[in-house]
Amino acid sequence: MYFCFEYFNNSQKSFLVLKIAVNTRLLLHNKLEGIGYFTLKILEKVVKNHPEVEFVFYFDRKYDKSFVFAENVTPVVIPCPTRHPILWYVYFEWLLPYYMKRDKVDMLFSPDGYMPRKPKVPTLNTFHDINYEYNPQYISNFFHRHYYLNFFPNFAKNSTHLITVSNYSKRDLMEFYDVTENKIDVVYNAANELYYVVSEEEREITKQRLTNGKDFFYFVGAIHKRKNLINLFKAFDLFKLKTGSETKLVIIGSRRSWKGEIEDAFNQMIFRKYVIFTGRLEASEINLIANSALALTFVSQFEGFGIPIVEAFAAGCPVITSNTTSMPEVGGDAALYCDPYLPQSIADAMEKIWLSPDLREELIEKGFEQNKKFSWEKSAEKLWNSIEKTINRG
Repeated sequence: MYFCFEYFNNSQKSFLVLKIAVNTRLLLHNKLEGIGYFTLKILEKVVKNHPEVEFVFYFDRKYDKSFVFAENVTPVVIPCPTRHPILWYVYFEWLLPYYMKRDKVDMLFSPDGYMPRKPKVPTLNTFHDINYEYNPQYISNFFHRHYYLNFFPNFAKNSTHLITVSNYSKRDLMEFYDVTENKIDVVYNAANELYYVVSEEEREITKQRLTNGKDFFYFVGAIHKRKNLINLFKAFDLFKLKTGSETKLVIIGSRRSWKGEIEDAFNQMIFRKYVIFTGRLEASEINLIANSALALTFVSQFEGFGIPIVEAFAAGCPVITSNTTSMPEVGGDAALYCDPYLPQSIADAMEKIWLSPDLREELIEKGFEQNKKFSWEKSAEKLWNSIEKTINRG
């Protein structure tokens, strides 16, 4: 086990504590997205599980004190907010290496994929997915697209070791970047602990407040083309036309990429008045919605993992999801699958859930079992094993 280096000097025993640099630029107070949340939860566990190690957290702006999890964390601000590829380059090629050399760190852990192209210390990097290789057209900014397509293959090659969040993504890294299997470990995501089963009374209150007591499906995530809202809108219309039900569709997420094709698809809906947009919500509020819904309709075209699936499982909510990429791996036998490219396939799954209370109950019970495969404690242990491999190989 590699957590300290030992040496002797004049018969006195001394210890040089292992010092791990961590790229924590996505730990943003009240703005945690998927990768930021992964960073938060897994570091909370690893830092507290290993008080014998010193962690240096490198932030790119003023940080919230809640992100300094324990006494063995030293926060450092590198004053260069990384909002643009030019600033990414400056930060990771010049500034971060300078600060790591100054602070005499022994290795770098990057939970978001970004790193220096030629790191001077052993580096453990994280690839959550490589959707940009499959769908570069979804990255509208030329400079962003250029950075992903040209820098990230180099990051995969020059990392000492890699982790990713699903076996599907592991296979992608091996195929696209010619990375050997033993260089990649799978470290799963897990549900937020704020997702749990609430009382029947709380479910009814939530349902009444949100949809005037009507049944509903829900989607949660970024309003982005790869999340497949265009086909979800079409499927909802097909479902409504066939069933004639009063069921509604609740969309949870920020509308940052709303303009264009997604907005056009919504405006063309027959039953758009049955669609409710909540905007971005806190996890505790989403948990109430998940508890009260007929099902989660998470029918993305591409996911490296798909955290909403396991969060729905934890809340006792059935899941309709895509039969592509990582989603069958995460959903196991506890989800109802559809073809995300066929609106009728999505509509058929919605109808099955709407028609069969027995199917809902079966999926809920299977979801509880499937969710036991994913925990931040297990993932933190796997991450630590990957850290040890990185040091030993470095």
